[in-house]
Amino acid sequence: MDTEKLAKQIRIDAINMTYHGKASHIGSILSCADLIAVLYGKVLKYDVNNPKSENRDRFILSKGHAGVGVYSALARVGFMDPKKLDKYYTYGSSLSGHVSHKGNPGVECSTGSLGQGVTVACGLALAGKINKKKYTVYVIVGDGELAEGSVWEMAGFAGTNKLDNLVVIVDNNRLQIFGETKDIVSQENIVEKFRSFGFDVVTCDGHNHTDIINALNIHHGGKPLAVIAKTIKGKGVSFMENNYEWHGKTVDEEQYKQAIRELEGK
Repeated sequence: MDTEKLAKQIRIDAINMTYHGKASHIGSILSCADLIAVLYGKVLKYDVNNPKSENRDRFILSKGHAGVGVYSALARVGFMDPKKLDKYYTYGSSLSGHVSHKGNPGVECSTGSLGQGVTVACGLALAGKINKKKYTVYVIVGDGELAEGSVWEMAGFAGTNKLDNLVVIVDNNRLQIFGETKDIVSQENIVEKFRSFGFDVVTCDGHNHTDIINALNIHHGGKPLAVIAKTIKGKGVSFMENNYEWHGKTVDEEQYKQAIRELEGK
């Protein structure tokens, strides 16, 4: 699958869905669009006709507020009709603001409470080891989310139990709802922190698809893997990039039109 094309579509879907649904978190969605596109386009083992296949890889979006990115990817690879995206964040739709598994084949679990998704991923990885399954568990966590203590409880447990079927991807865009992470709860030593908990660690450009693929494919026998993906909040839309305010804002009509023009290259 052409992951660059998929990432572009995810970004366009994200603008359309958040604008028409009058929803937010667009900056967070755009920062991890490439990560999600590479996972669904090149890395994850899944079967759209059998979403609960025992041998499928598991993917958890721990930063659940970026759920639009997952909904878009699922629609574009065949888990759901893309027309369903038009109902995002509307009354009666299964496509809630934070990613939900209810009524959405392909979503492993609902997330939203920060720090929750990584612990679920760790549990799935442990279950895979106990049951001698060959799947890998991938989880995307925000760098602001690393301030949650449960993230580091997970890291300690995963490292101690040598869960080498667990891949934690940090969306390292350096911004959260009120500003820069370094000014709120500093996450400047992410690499050293994960290594101290028993992880193999690699960094990558979170918008370079070759770099992402190489990072995810690194051999990490005997240890869980942490991929620190350097990203830009609001990536792809000039007035959103590196602006923390787009964590919670919704575009108006003129901003919507400009964002779509930029993403479509017009």
